[in-house]
Amino acid sequence: MMPSIFGENLFDDFFGRDFNLFPVLAGHDPLYGKHAKNLMKTDVRETDNSYELDIDLPGFKKDEVSVDLKDGYLTISAAKGLDKDESDKAGRYIRQERYAGTCSRSFYVGEGVEPKDVSAKFEDGILKLSLPKMEQKQLPESTSIAIE
Repeated sequence: MMPSIFGENLFDDFFGRDFNLFPVLAGHDPLYGKHAKNLMKTDVRETDNSYELDIDLPGFKKDEVSVDLKDGYLTISAAKGLDKDESDKAGRYIRQERYAGTCSRSFYVGEGVEPKDVSAKFEDGILKLSLPKMEQKQLPESTSIAIE
């Protein structure tokens, strides 16, 4: 492999040791390439009254991100499209790493959480969500059953 100043080979995605014309069959993500594992990394913190989620969405704008709550599942989706009008650009691409497509991630938060209870803020490529803690159902103190 050819060394690179950026720590990886310029052509390693295409001319790697396991050169394959069908990357989907080789287990590679064709939409995001080898960097797919870096999308939507999430930190979850527990406070006294809530759960706080920080989700990395670098390169996305606020209007490209959506948050839905349905049947107890909180789903975060992000969609990005590339500008298809390339007619006035000079040259041809040798490598194109920017992606177009969608990614999403879901978390089970419980059926008691309502959309009005969730707050969301998108700033500097990080989506910050706050969900209230639901009260735990109290189990009966006695688990014995009387036998007649």
